[in-house]
Amino acid sequence: MTPPTVDVHAHVLLPEVDALVAGLPGHAEARELDTRRNGPAALAVSGPMVRERLPGLTEAGVRLAAMDARGVDVQLVSPSPSHYHYWADEETAEKLYRLANEATAAHCSAAPDRLRGLGLVPLQHPEQTVRALDHALELGLAGVELSSHAPGRELSDPAHEPFWSRAVETGAILFLHPFGCTLDERLDQWYLSNTVGQPTENAVALSHLIFSGVLDRHPGLRLIAAHGGGYLPTHIGRSDHAWSARSDAGAGCAHPPSSYLKRLYFDSLVHDPHVLRELIRVAGADRVLLGSDFPFDMGTEDPVGALRAARLSDADFHAVRGGNAAALLRKD
Repeated sequence: MTPPTVDVHAHVLLPEVDALVAGLPGHAEARELDTRRNGPAALAVSGPMVRERLPGLTEAGVRLAAMDARGVDVQLVSPSPSHYHYWADEETAEKLYRLANEATAAHCSAAPDRLRGLGLVPLQHPEQTVRALDHALELGLAGVELSSHAPGRELSDPAHEPFWSRAVETGAILFLHPFGCTLDERLDQWYLSNTVGQPTENAVALSHLIFSGVLDRHPGLRLIAAHGGGYLPTHIGRSDHAWSARSDAGAGCAHPPSSYLKRLYFDSLVHDPHVLRELIRVAGADRVLLGSDFPFDMGTEDPVGALRAARLSDADFHAVRGGNAAALLRKD
């Protein structure tokens, strides 16, 4: 039986979350940092782009019509990463994740057979993340979305161990999607904040999970890395060399870093069929899932066509197109 076409990288914008944080202490400073990181030219383009695509980001009917036009049967819908708000204090963070989870679940309820949702967790407050994950799952969401780090706290931080354990215990899907890059103003021209920043953050975050031993301690994690995992899969040989050549690099994980790629999942959004073939070679065809970044301009309007351009075998094509994701969603 031919599997459905499943897009695991699609976003929803939640006006309720924007209204919650507007005017709160810390919000203005976070916006100023975002402005510095992106630069004025990028913001001048991004503002109109988001306004133009707002119906697809907020209206389920528009989303479903776009899915039909692109040949997509099911979307895994995650909040816009602009909703992370890792600057928020404990009280605000709890209100925020509950509101984001509820609003995402409501959006997906318009077509529960075609839209599956992900919630949010406040990585800046590790003591809340298990509760936030449980709340998302109680609402029928498939799991949660998280960024590459929170200010002053990497994904390798021991404080996150209960969260990883709970994610394995529940079978939750985790979607790793960076927002912003700590290279800051070095990337404030030519949209380098996204084109270089996002794949860099992916590579750093995944390296923290690998080299720290998180994936050794929690081998059952079901984590999908956006943007094909960034730079890491195509440069994993350098990580393997460091692991074998240096005692400090090899101290935290039990196996060569490349072996952990086969424990992770990656979306197909790499914008180059040759890179996609390499991702499939190093991670395995059973670990790559279709992704479009709907409806943003850094995504693809024809995810199936982009996949077809990689000229995979029929079995691998159908696995990436939807078979792998359908199996993953059936388990959640």
